[in-house]
Amino acid sequence: MRIVLVGPCGSGKTTIAERLREHGVDAVAVGQEHSIIRDLWRRPEPDLVVFLDASLSVIRERRGDDWPEWLYCVELERLADARANADLVIDTGRYTVEAVVQRVLALARDRARNEQR
Repeated sequence: MRIVLVGPCGSGKTTIAERLREHGVDAVAVGQEHSIIRDLWRRPEPDLVVFLDASLSVIRERRGDDWPEWLYCVELERLADARANADLVIDTGRYTVEAVVQRVLALARDRARNEQR
């Protein structure tokens, strides 16, 4: 099962993808926020799309206090289609990395069970 992770810069895509791969999951972090191609997130042909959300204040804690609000807003606009089509939206500012990983793994297990029926 391929899981695609999308979200604004600093939302945790790379970290979560690495942790999911440690669990044997085919996880891909897609830099949709950098692209004007609205459906770039579809290109890896995901079985699940997970949108990792984070507020501007959380992004600034992770990336630096000078992270521009205008850039954050542009990224959210570019990510609107991916968010609308996501199987799961998680606010990474509210959970630990491990909690996010476990929620994604639980969704993947549920989806796999449903596909076997």
